[in-house]
Amino acid sequence: MTDLPSADELLATAHVVSIPMRVRFRGIETREALLFQGPRGWGEFAPFVEYDDAESARWLAAGIEWAYAADPGRARERVPVNATVPAIGPERVPEVLARFDGCTTAKVKVAEAGQSVADDVERVAAVREAMGAHGRIRVDANGHWDVETAATALGKLAPYGLEYAEQPCATVDDLVELRKTLARNGIDVRIAADESIRKASDPLRVARLGAADIVVVKVAPLGGVRAALEVVEACGLPAVVSSALDTSVGIAAGVALAAALPSLEFACGLGTVGLFTDDVSDEPLLPRNGALPVRRPSVSSERLEALAAPADRTSWWRERLVRCLRVLEGERL
Repeated sequence: MTDLPSADELLATAHVVSIPMRVRFRGIETREALLFQGPRGWGEFAPFVEYDDAESARWLAAGIEWAYAADPGRARERVPVNATVPAIGPERVPEVLARFDGCTTAKVKVAEAGQSVADDVERVAAVREAMGAHGRIRVDANGHWDVETAATALGKLAPYGLEYAEQPCATVDDLVELRKTLARNGIDVRIAADESIRKASDPLRVARLGAADIVVVKVAPLGGVRAALEVVEACGLPAVVSSALDTSVGIAAGVALAAALPSLEFACGLGTVGLFTDDVSDEPLLPRNGALPVRRPSVSSERLEALAAPADRTSWWRERLVRCLRVLEGERL
């Protein structure tokens, strides 16, 4: 796509929705998103509210690409996905896992503010009990541990059979040091990089420095499906496609990315629509038999109306879109 649509064109079809979460996740209880329609279908613009315009502009670029550009090619028709377990008490684990039909892999949030490593161990132990010996478990710390805490925590979690640990430390240098520490201590846990890819000015540094075994890529933060494909190819590491708490519109773009990858060794973190109480589509992209189909879900006008954000939030999002479009226009000059 060479030309950007105008602000008027995007705003003419724009709808801002506010969708309650079933459980608190990533510190939020309600997810807001702006949707707009292009010649290829609906696009989604939903950077988290704390992101500045420069970072948020990549999310807008991804939404525009999905609404205006042709789909990428595909190597598969269905994409395996993992269950996602927020930082809940162990007693709620079976309830959450039940929402992810047929998923044999679970990503478990750890390192939540106000919680301890002991809380993480209890949660992971509950997931292992619920999934049985053959289920795959990965943990995600969102970069909240320092190297010493990460090494200690992973040493305690490793006996539960971790597929990998996602972004245990915040910086690439710390990830490098953590991998050395784990090796010295005989702790066999692979490291996946998420924030060090999607929030970095140089996402390839992870691969150059040997900071991770796996890369986690998300369509919106990287600026679109094609940009994410380029990052995966350049890194040369196995990739996991994940979501950013998207509606079914954004999830569909993530599924398209996963379907286009030449190789897909791991279940993807794209089964998160079930964390919402509702969705913008009457046929939401929810896991069936542990996978999602490659398709663009229809968007329901009734659902858009029912989930419409308050007027002040709608204005805030529309103004944000205009600012981010100006950033993209400036980058094209």
